[in-house]
Amino acid sequence: MKNLPLLDLAIIVMYLVAMVLVGIYFSRKNNSSDQFTKASGLIPGWAIGLSIYATFLSSNTFLGVPGKAFGANWNAFVFSISMPLAAWVAAKYFVPFYRSTGEVSAYTNLEKRFGAWARTYAVVCFLLTQLARMGSIFFGISLTLQALTGYSMETIMLVTGICIIIYTVMGGIEAVIWTEVVQGILKTLGAVLIVYLIVVDMPGGVSKIIEIGQQDDKFSLGSLSLDFTQATFWVVLLYGFFINLNNFGMDQNYVQRYHTASSEKEAAKSVWLCVWIYVPASLMFFIIGTCLYAYYQVNPQLIEAIKLQAATERLGLNASFLDIKNLAATLQPADYGDKVMPHFMVTMIPTGLIGLIVSAILSAAMSTISSGMNASATVFSEDIYKRYFKANISEKQNMRLLHIATVIFGLLGMICGIAMIGVKSILDIWWQLSGIFAGGMLGLFLLGIISKKSGNMEAFAATIVGILVIIWLSLSNLIPVDYAYLKNPLHANMTIVVGTLTIYLTGAFITRLKSKNI
Repeated sequence: MKNLPLLDLAIIVMYLVAMVLVGIYFSRKNNSSDQFTKASGLIPGWAIGLSIYATFLSSNTFLGVPGKAFGANWNAFVFSISMPLAAWVAAKYFVPFYRSTGEVSAYTNLEKRFGAWARTYAVVCFLLTQLARMGSIFFGISLTLQALTGYSMETIMLVTGICIIIYTVMGGIEAVIWTEVVQGILKTLGAVLIVYLIVVDMPGGVSKIIEIGQQDDKFSLGSLSLDFTQATFWVVLLYGFFINLNNFGMDQNYVQRYHTASSEKEAAKSVWLCVWIYVPASLMFFIIGTCLYAYYQVNPQLIEAIKLQAATERLGLNASFLDIKNLAATLQPADYGDKVMPHFMVTMIPTGLIGLIVSAILSAAMSTISSGMNASATVFSEDIYKRYFKANISEKQNMRLLHIATVIFGLLGMICGIAMIGVKSILDIWWQLSGIFAGGMLGLFLLGIISKKSGNMEAFAATIVGILVIIWLSLSNLIPVDYAYLKNPLHANMTIVVGTLTIYLTGAFITRLKSKNI
């Protein structure tokens, strides 16, 4: 740990102040709930596309992906490979569907289709997903800044969280989108700069990185065997396709943006723009992870400090140095991969450039968190407060509600981030939590869209079965060893796949049986 030079600190402060000023600028015309949630449908498609890209490219990508590539290989890149197919489905079916409803909430239609319970279930799943997402991102950003500044992770989360809350509350979705346009560009340039700095300082340059990567199988996309108990190519591909279907089809962060576009064509264009930028950009972060792995292989003396940091976080500050040292000696690259890039920034990046790269990482975190705050507040207003408490509220009351909800969800996100301190991999914990929460609502959504004859009873029965299956998939590790045969044999990433298919197929099957009996 060290204190940031004044120049770097000044750059970071200037960036944070600039984001707050954007919120103040847009607050001048942010005087209605339609403006706060839809930007009155006046945002160009290219800006929305960059905004969606920035939401996808969170600090989970900026820190978690290089950490994953450092500790393992490029297996997780298969997630990105799945995106074009999910985008095709979204542009062809989801965008026209949501634009035709005119409803700002992604979940209003579920009540019309199956009843209030379906809408509420999806809303609860979405809000839990957002808290998990915001928490993992708060954790990721604080991990980096703690290594650079020495401040506690809790303090870092509080400061960055307050800045995000201010510009999100003041500027609404329009401030979120336009700050994300800037943030998307900034974080991409930051990644390019990191690659350059590693390669320049690497003895042997690119050829040496490729040599070490090939030697240790760092470029592998995973096994092609049909084994669903491990993170094979097919498991990650299925996970990526289903989670991206959920993102484009059920996630309020993305659905809400469809309504900010001036036309259906512009909304569909934004989805494709996001994909064509995100896929190569995510590849660049895997390249960063492999470059870092090669760099630390030729500089093994630098690894010890990282291992000690990881061991200290696991055992706590009260642990003895001997215990920490003994644990550090047993750690493998996968155990400390997330901490390598922050360490590289601390030790190898010159003054001035650190501030720029930290700003890029901050932008990666802030773009996704601000989207989550705005979307969560919108869902709370439309699907909970107006639905169950008071439907007819004035414009002034609605704006106050949106502002308060934004603040509350921001604070809850920070609390979740604090709870994640000490996890092994940011990317792993996020993928697991999102798979658990998203599986149920995607299956219900697909049942409503595809199976036209399925009604309330069929959907309810299918959802109950799906929830039980997801609970079993997620918690079967708690089953005693004596009953090991009852445990889930599948990889954790299969939770969303099996959960989604269970709900859809069960609903469709019950509907068919009912039709035959009639």
